[in-house]
Amino acid sequence: MTDRRFLASIFAVAVSLSLAPAVHAGEVISVNVDQAKLFKLTGRVATLVVGNPLIADVTLQPGGVVVVTGKGYGATNVIAMDRTGEVLEDRIIRVEGPTDQVVTVYKGVERESYSCMPVCQRRITLGDGEGYFKATMEQAGTLSGQASSGGGATTGRAN
Repeated sequence: MTDRRFLASIFAVAVSLSLAPAVHAGEVISVNVDQAKLFKLTGRVATLVVGNPLIADVTLQPGGVVVVTGKGYGATNVIAMDRTGEVLEDRIIRVEGPTDQVVTVYKGVERESYSCMPVCQRRITLGDGEGYFKATMEQAGTLSGQASSGGGATTGRAN
């Protein structure tokens, strides 16, 4: 007898859940870390609110085009509002791991990541060891600085 009551209770809960109005947060936006994705919202969007900007960066472009850049692993949401504050959409953003061929090397508890397409090169990835991460970032910063200044250092004076 108790088994029938238990099953009847489960059935009643299932029926009540199926009759409840469905809440649709909109399509899930999946993006890989360190990559960007575009999607379009209605032209009335005036403000975007991101739940966790450490997971995704979201910017609004003219015409309702939204750029989502994956910053960290996990999920967050973005809420689109019009000028009056009315919520137009609330979408989930899921940031996943890199899609390139990444090789992970562990040296004790320290981790290093390499992108192997086709030759393995250093790749800065969230979760890499602090020393490896900082050294790679410094090299990238130096290279970027050299590229923007127009070249390398001079070794002598021009007469």
